[in-house]
Amino acid sequence: MRKPHAYHPQSRDAAKVLGAHIAMARRERRWTSANLAERAGISVITLRKIERGDLSVAIGSVFEVATLLGVPLFTSDRRELDAVLGHAQRQLALIPSRIRGQSKVIDDAF
Repeated sequence: MRKPHAYHPQSRDAAKVLGAHIAMARRERRWTSANLAERAGISVITLRKIERGDLSVAIGSVFEVATLLGVPLFTSDRRELDAVLGHAQRQLALIPSRIRGQSKVIDDAF
């Protein structure tokens, strides 16, 4: 059996905060778990995991649920998000391809 991944406390806290925002937005809209899960194309169990901040859920599912509820991920302004994405892509393009293709093991045990 595979040992569960030990996530950094900041990652766990961020997932819990986003999950709480998602749960709050769902309740404010008076949507049932079943209704939102169906709209997002996920199971109710997966939605419950998202709302608890479970880091094992695919990020695409989390983002889809947040978007359906209007929970902002980075910014609610589409033009600002496009600008941030464009800037990140331009920055990445400046990195030589020989470096972009390499993976580096990061020691995050601090």
